[in-house]
Amino acid sequence: MRRWKLLATITASMCLGACVTAWVGQKATAAPAKANGLTALDYQEIIQLVNRYAYGIDTCSNNGYDYADVFTPDGVFIDKNSDEGFAKGGRVLAQGRDKLAELVGGGSRGCKTKLIWTDWSHIMTNHLITPSPEGATGRIYLLQMGIKGPGSIERHGGYEDVYVKTAAGWRIKSRTHVRNKAWHNPLLQTPDLN
Repeated sequence: MRRWKLLATITASMCLGACVTAWVGQKATAAPAKANGLTALDYQEIIQLVNRYAYGIDTCSNNGYDYADVFTPDGVFIDKNSDEGFAKGGRVLAQGRDKLAELVGGGSRGCKTKLIWTDWSHIMTNHLITPSPEGATGRIYLLQMGIKGPGSIERHGGYEDVYVKTAAGWRIKSRTHVRNKAWHNPLLQTPDLN
């Protein structure tokens, strides 16, 4: 009788194991899970896109075109952070591949001009990505290392992004640099959003 129970337990365990293996295998080959239209791969590719942005702006690599190429061909960078940009409700600093490369010192400028942020490092954190009809939107805090000298770090506003998926992968259609308190509850905002 004991052998019979042992044999039944082993047989049941093997059947259960085979069923679980088949179920897990089926789940592994299923289409990637989507959250409101974006897959886990979409989220990861957008995060990598933003990381390439940081390296591109900090290094002027490929004569500024590594930075420009994270944008769509008609991509735009909008300033709502500087005093002038904030006062105007936003101003376009660059649009299109060549102008974006020049914005970071590359293109026709040849990466020879030392810009205000040449010695800074862009660190982007707390990235929120939201599906949208166009593709996705994003918000991300911008921290800058070196603004006030070596080793310093401070919040320098954030970015509001529009992402679209192109034949070349995810790209930034527009990036707007906003002030620190742009997303705060209105009761916590100051008139200058700083």
